Amino acid sequence: MTIDAATEVFEEHRAVLQGVAYRMLGRVADAEDVVQEAWLRWSGADRADVREPRGFLVRVTTRLAVDRLRQIKARNEAYVGPWLPEPYVTTFGGEVPDTAERAVLADSVSFAVLVVLEWLSPLERAVFVLREAFGHPYAEIAAMLDRAEPAVRQLAGRARKHVEERRARYDVDPVQRRDVTERFLAAAADGDLDGLLSLLAPDVRLVGDSGGKAKAPLRVLESADHVGRFLLGAARKGVEDMSFRFVEINGGPAVLTLSGKEPDSVFQLDVLDGRIQCVYVVRNPDKLRSLTGL
Repeated sequence: MTIDAATEVFEEHRAVLQGVAYRMLGRVADAEDVVQEAWLRWSGADRADVREPRGFLVRVTTRLAVDRLRQIKARNEAYVGPWLPEPYVTTFGGEVPDTAERAVLADSVSFAVLVVLEWLSPLERAVFVLREAFGHPYAEIAAMLDRAEPAVRQLAGRARKHVEERRARYDVDPVQRRDVTERFLAAAADGDLDGLLSLLAPDVRLVGDSGGKAKAPLRVLESADHVGRFLLGAARKGVEDMSFRFVEINGGPAVLTLSGKEPDSVFQLDVLDGRIQCVYVVRNPDKLRSLTGL
């Protein structure tokens, strides 16, 4: 296989590799670094012996991501305030027409799930991502991770149980989430506390990620009253030369707030039965760099 052919094969699978790496790491830059390292491994490998390039590349990417995740976990111990994944632009609406497949992919990359995945061990997370998001058989996962299949099944069971116990329930219907998001923005912009409260579940939570580098709550806010009043206060202060843009982030509709042309924050809502269950706010400038130019 020539280098041009090798490049073509790699590019064919790049989106899958990026998807695996991001779900493992929760950071766009780290995922891109892992995919780049996978390319170096692929370009330097004896490709004549590789029967299934996709399987080879996913295996390499997963192992590199497991190693990177162990380093990241050590860094996260010193993180200031609540942690959220780096916003990741997705386009499932256009690329994945099948509703069931889209729902699985969107859920596996959602803030609600990725926050819970942070509690898993690197191997548990790898097994969960490969099995639940990409549907790999247990035997393939065992070969990728150099583990016995029964051990992989055990890891998968523990990971699935942990995720199901800890993740919040929410509706994945993007149309409903977009509608609630638009009404949420309108109420906040108009200073309409009653209108805002009517959209918030009584036990709503607000999770703000600033990394200590921007203004955001350094603890999770709880209850409709606390969350509503905080949001109205933030809306009144605003940002310089502010504008909004709807984008698909982590599998669902989100609002990108811009200050001039620079990303200032990302808002996303978890909605259940028409009420907002959780408000995610990412303001850490390091996590918004990949959104510049949207």
